[in-house]
Amino acid sequence: MNDRRKLIVALGAGVLAAPFGAFPQQQGKVWRVGFLAVRRVIFVDTDYSYGPFRQKMRELGYVEGKNLVIEWRSAEGKSDRLAALAAELVQLNVDLIVVAGNPAVAAAQKATSTIPILIGNGSDPVGSGFVASLARPGGNITGLSNIVDDISPKYLEMLISMVPKLARVAVLLDLSSTAQAKAFNNVRSAATTAKVAVLPFDARSPEGVEQAFSLMRKERVGAVIVVSGGLFVQQARQIAELAAKHRLPSISGYREYAEAGLLMSYGPSFVENYRRIAVYADKIFKGAKPRDIPVEQPTKLELIINRSTAKALGLKIPQSFLISADTVIDE
Repeated sequence: MNDRRKLIVALGAGVLAAPFGAFPQQQGKVWRVGFLAVRRVIFVDTDYSYGPFRQKMRELGYVEGKNLVIEWRSAEGKSDRLAALAAELVQLNVDLIVVAGNPAVAAAQKATSTIPILIGNGSDPVGSGFVASLARPGGNITGLSNIVDDISPKYLEMLISMVPKLARVAVLLDLSSTAQAKAFNNVRSAATTAKVAVLPFDARSPEGVEQAFSLMRKERVGAVIVVSGGLFVQQARQIAELAAKHRLPSISGYREYAEAGLLMSYGPSFVENYRRIAVYADKIFKGAKPRDIPVEQPTKLELIINRSTAKALGLKIPQSFLISADTVIDE
């Protein structure tokens, strides 16, 4: 398990190393950063994913109210609002835009070809058309790939290990997302080998999530994989409650899901992602160009197990999972 949870960093990752407490190159300059997210966010340091960005910026010498302004924009889970929000940030003439999630990346990409765009969390940036390659992005976009679509077959493997005689698995996703569709295809390929049926359930709103779980019950699925996206992270509590209601073992890629009540999560640490993207911002402010900064991939994946959920479902957690887990939640 441990070997599989380690991935090689994209070429040139070491280029971005920055000294702790480094200060902006241009004294007296007030840097303006746009931050564009799909999900609803409480914009304070306690936000699990986005708070670390603000914290790391302070460590690098950028202090809000002194030499830094962060223009926070959230689509509140409604991706159709992103285009207007991205255009608003461009009109504000921000120095760079940090984006969270592929829909936000796409909206920013359409809004500007000149302002640097930094991906704090994105899937398949090459296949999605955001960069030319991981090693040489080539345009005004670079950042961090979450590789969740690539590791999605692992979710099926883990559910099969956890749930005896699993035969039918639901995949909750937004089929309009290229990256999420890729994740489903990867799961489906793995399911053929494992002789397990996987069924897609499309959802693009909280109401759609509710309807998807009702359909899952009719289809008599035995577990559910949640393909992560901004809306689903925002609705993590709703998804966990519905999975519990229908007694469906569940897994997804982000820690927030397991903390909300899903059985397991397995994926990159977004604390590290958003701390790292602050280092990218610092490099941009000091003259680096996005086209020359490689896109990084996670070096470590974290496994979170909610033992309370397992008990409620009457499931025994394999000892190998408990040994490998970064966190076991007991509530």
